[in-house]
Amino acid sequence: MTTPGEEELKSALIELKAQNPSLGISKIHALLLAAHPDWTVSEKRTRKILQTQGLVQGAGPAVHPTSRLIPNFDVKKYSSKVAPKFFDKRKGKGLVAVEPIKEGEVIWKEDPFVMAPEWNAFEMQIQGTVCWQCCTPMQHTGREVPCRAHTSSANYCPARFCNRLCLVRSDKTHPLLCPVQNPAASQLLRYAHDKQWMALHGYAQLVARIILAYQGDEETFKSDLDIMRAFAEIDVETRHRNTNPGMEPDKETWKAGYKHLLNTFVDPPTADGKKRLKKIIRKPLTPELEKELFDYDTAFLKGLGRMVLNFEKSGGLYVLHSHMNHSCVPNVSVRHFDRNTNWARITMVAKKDLAPGEELMISYVDPEAPYKARQAELEQWGFKCVCPRCLEEAKTAKVAAPAHGEVRDGIDLNDLEKELKAGLGVM
Repeated sequence: MTTPGEEELKSALIELKAQNPSLGISKIHALLLAAHPDWTVSEKRTRKILQTQGLVQGAGPAVHPTSRLIPNFDVKKYSSKVAPKFFDKRKGKGLVAVEPIKEGEVIWKEDPFVMAPEWNAFEMQIQGTVCWQCCTPMQHTGREVPCRAHTSSANYCPARFCNRLCLVRSDKTHPLLCPVQNPAASQLLRYAHDKQWMALHGYAQLVARIILAYQGDEETFKSDLDIMRAFAEIDVETRHRNTNPGMEPDKETWKAGYKHLLNTFVDPPTADGKKRLKKIIRKPLTPELEKELFDYDTAFLKGLGRMVLNFEKSGGLYVLHSHMNHSCVPNVSVRHFDRNTNWARITMVAKKDLAPGEELMISYVDPEAPYKARQAELEQWGFKCVCPRCLEEAKTAKVAAPAHGEVRDGIDLNDLEKELKAGLGVM
């Protein structure tokens, strides 16, 4: 394997683009490797050359996530020490202290609005070793209970709950995702698991909660709908464009996931599935609600974006937690203290003394990571961090040698190093 020089690579790409003007970067890159099987070239290097030559449409200005406050939100159900605040359109909402908070003080505890646990925990749920609702390891106390619909091997649901309270709480989402009550849900969850697609799993849980709330009282439904609408959002196509300029998104996977979602909640593929779904959704959705949950562009793509932006790393979607903004010097930490009684519950703890009016901040990334690694990871949330620490470390990063992406003689040294290693089989 060889690494082509800049001029040789540029000529090859210009020729391929002239022959295939409608193709995007990924497909041009694939044609390049097919035409030159002995070359080692990263897609990043291909993208840079095509962009430099003006052969790709510019990504345009970045579009940032949007958020809003929850109407009539009773924050005191969680804590009397904090209050939501809307800063501006660019920053969105946040959370500020309304009374002094001491270092080490528990500010509030919170159970998830919906829970789509990371995949190791999900596999343990299927095995019956952790609770389907709160993800707590089973203690084998004799209080564990199965899903109500699980009656035999013919009507099998893997869901097990650590107690009856968790079973009751699961009624907010589980009936629509139970393989006995709604068989099409199995295909949806299996597809999300196979793709390791947490956003799809999370959006399925959120949709299930809204639909089941609609079957109940109006007040609960309106409250849940207002909460869903207030989560920070950006559609995944825009997010992909922001974080991967010039690269084509995997729309086939998105559309396959969308089809599974519709099969699960709108139109199951079998007559038996349709019959079972009607037993759960006795009150048909209004056209407006159906559009808000299932329109591909305005609901599904935005719904996936909501999950990416708001999910806590263990898989929960939390109402008050979702108000918190990022800093690389966080003053609040997110802890899982109740592992033996409610693993899904989070506890917010002050890392320093907080004064009234001071914003509560958490870190979306590992604060111990280097500056460039933090900034690269934060791109998925649609912003660059400008906290005092980052501003100071940016000065050091600029004078570091060799800098990431440094170009000498027309060649990106970091890309070249990776390509040489790949050619030698060490990556």
